[in-house]
Amino acid sequence: MLVLIANLGSTSFKYRVFLMDERGGVVVAKGGYERVTDHAATIDDALATLQRDGVIDDPSEIDAVGFKTVLGKNLSGCVIADQKVIDALDGFAAVAPAHNPPYAAGIRQFGKSMPHAKLVALFETAFYQWIDEASAQYALPKSWREIGIRRYGFHGASHKFIAERSAELCGRQDVAEISQRLYLDGPAPVAGKPFRVVSCHLGGSSSVTGILNGVAIGTSMGFSPQSGLPQNNRVGELDSGALPYAMRTLGLSLEEAERQLTKESGLLGLSGVSNDVRDIEAAANDGNPDAQLALNHLAASIRHWIGAYMIELGGIDALVFTAGIGENGPRLRNAVCANLENFGIKLDPDKNAACRATEADISTDDSPAKIFVIPANEELVLAREVYRQISNQP
Repeated sequence: MLVLIANLGSTSFKYRVFLMDERGGVVVAKGGYERVTDHAATIDDALATLQRDGVIDDPSEIDAVGFKTVLGKNLSGCVIADQKVIDALDGFAAVAPAHNPPYAAGIRQFGKSMPHAKLVALFETAFYQWIDEASAQYALPKSWREIGIRRYGFHGASHKFIAERSAELCGRQDVAEISQRLYLDGPAPVAGKPFRVVSCHLGGSSSVTGILNGVAIGTSMGFSPQSGLPQNNRVGELDSGALPYAMRTLGLSLEEAERQLTKESGLLGLSGVSNDVRDIEAAANDGNPDAQLALNHLAASIRHWIGAYMIELGGIDALVFTAGIGENGPRLRNAVCANLENFGIKLDPDKNAACRATEADISTDDSPAKIFVIPANEELVLAREVYRQISNQP
């Protein structure tokens, strides 16, 4: 089965084509466009490029297109990308303005350009469908909750891959198989010892998720990607009382306050240097106290959520770092794992220092809990889920 994975931004389009079977998949083509002003023309150009490069003879050879949709109103999961998906994306366009409109437009356009292909949407919220209601809700009036304000969670494809891969690395194939079929069959009981994972997706956008037996029990992100850990230039966690106070005191409009919280906050706002951890670390090495503050705050926030989920899980079998910062940040990993030996988390400093952008066990040989670095591959996750979804269609 040929599966095209479409990554759509407001002015960008990136794609990968996977050849999939029941054993997994391999990338047979990839490409991308920046400064896109006409997605329809860009999609048609991408299909023409695949033909010119000999990947396909005709677009009809592509069996399915997968979309890593972010947030849908009253809809989640891995589902056929039909009008219900478009309506759900439009319903929360104001909550995810950088993601929902491009994906809704992309689904419409692929439906026109490739009417033969199955279109599948995997919502970033899908992995969190089974979180306990008490953990998913905010303490809000019922009228607020009825319009869909709750903790949804994001980076679902990344954390689900960690659930599967960490189980495999720990010899828990039973848990890996439960997680692999989660969107088709739902959670399943585990016969043996529970398998407990805390997954840290750390990149330009970051989140921490607690996972029990291959299923998420909670996550640091909430109603929007604005919440949880400090993001590259988004604030993360913020007391709701701070917004009206800042607006009154600084004379800010709601639009300007929102712009500052989403464009000038997070690691950029704290460091005053950059939204890139590499630049912030360089500034901290030069003695910049604000840059060091940003790094300390990020590590403290990650540790806060790890601790929360260790309590919920009743312990931990694996702590995993993934995504750009998680995979390439020995300094941050060291700060996160500092003084956690009494909780069974023992980092090997030499293994940690040597590990960059590769899968590795960076825990000591006698560490009760494994510490893994597992590179993210969200496109492969989506291709797998598209294959599973299509293969199980009547």
